[in-house]
Amino acid sequence: MSSIYQHFRKDEKEFVDAVLQWKQSVRDQYAPMLTDFLDPRQQFIVQSLIGGQDDINLHFYPFESSIERRRAVICPDYFVPQEEDFKVKTYEIDYPVKFVTIQHPEVLGSLMSIGLKREKFGDIIKNDSRVQLYLAEEISEYVKMELQQIGKTKIKLKQILKSDRISSEEVWNEKTTTVSSLRLDVLLSSIYNISRQKAQALINGGVVKVNWKLVENTSFELQEGDVISARGYGRSKVLAVEGRTKKEKWRISVGVLK
Repeated sequence: MSSIYQHFRKDEKEFVDAVLQWKQSVRDQYAPMLTDFLDPRQQFIVQSLIGGQDDINLHFYPFESSIERRRAVICPDYFVPQEEDFKVKTYEIDYPVKFVTIQHPEVLGSLMSIGLKREKFGDIIKNDSRVQLYLAEEISEYVKMELQQIGKTKIKLKQILKSDRISSEEVWNEKTTTVSSLRLDVLLSSIYNISRQKAQALINGGVVKVNWKLVENTSFELQEGDVISARGYGRSKVLAVEGRTKKEKWRISVGVLK
């Protein structure tokens, strides 16, 4: 079992254990199970541990490539999940758009302030003045009842159809680069075209997060699926670690938010 853990970080052991239990439960009960919303790194771990199994299938939803957080159905090979099996509802925020502007952090803060766990809601999508969010069906009525305002603005949530979903304003540029190591400071330097000293100053200054968690260790090693954010520089994500070059450098594929 220890051979499995060596592929992941120490602080991911609890999540790895949970995924292994999910897999065993699906095998034992021969029935599908539904996860909470998973961030891209968690999806990568689930895919690594379950994807490609002969007797177990793995499906993520929402399907749109621009979506970051998804729910997963882990199921025996006989089961083909339909959209309703993922139990995801989409809501649009109704607010006086002519008088106020609502930003992503305000929506996130308001959802957390009503006691919601982050894994119970997915992406918050903003496009021009429209704002939509993905909620787990089991808490959607509670949120609809409790979320009456964002900041000082009175709001209402209205459920929408899939055909009414908007796409994010965010545009990811994909690029391939080579780096001497997968250290956080090295990748920050390469991705944002800044000096390594500047990258280290950002990390030490407490303005860099990996997978939405503050990281102040410059030698923190990145892996596939990691989402990086650096204040003032935006977000990026490690799409793939493609292996070593002849000069022993790492070739990686990254997505950078415009």
